[in-house]
Amino acid sequence: MRPETTLELLATPAEVSAVRRALRDYGDDVQLCASELVTNVVQHLGEGVPVTVRVSCDDGGRTRLEVTDPDPRALPVLRAAVDVDAESGRGLALLDALAVRWGVAHGPGGKTVWCELDAGPGGGSAASSHGPVSVVSG
Repeated sequence: MRPETTLELLATPAEVSAVRRALRDYGDDVQLCASELVTNVVQHLGEGVPVTVRVSCDDGGRTRLEVTDPDPRALPVLRAAVDVDAESGRGLALLDALAVRWGVAHGPGGKTVWCELDAGPGGGSAASSHGPVSVVSG
């Protein structure tokens, strides 16, 4: 079991690459999901927004990734379809395909977008069934 990793950063394109490098030991799927979630902060909230990235593993081999930002209003939306020529809009579809489940938790002063991935060849594996996005207030 890996120890919990917590990264505090300001969301910028350069930090997306740094997050991927920092999470290298967790596998490709965790790196991909983390970079997509941090990129969403950059694109939808702007550069320089404070972000916390937290990764933990449980005894059963499941990895939980959490990305926390200070804006409780900007919620992720899974698009049904993205135009093949579009340069963006696939991040949550990738996360949804890789994660066993994912959702949003509201807390004081912000929100946390989280996902859970099973252990597998890429550090997570595509789940056979995905639950709906859950939103938890707290």
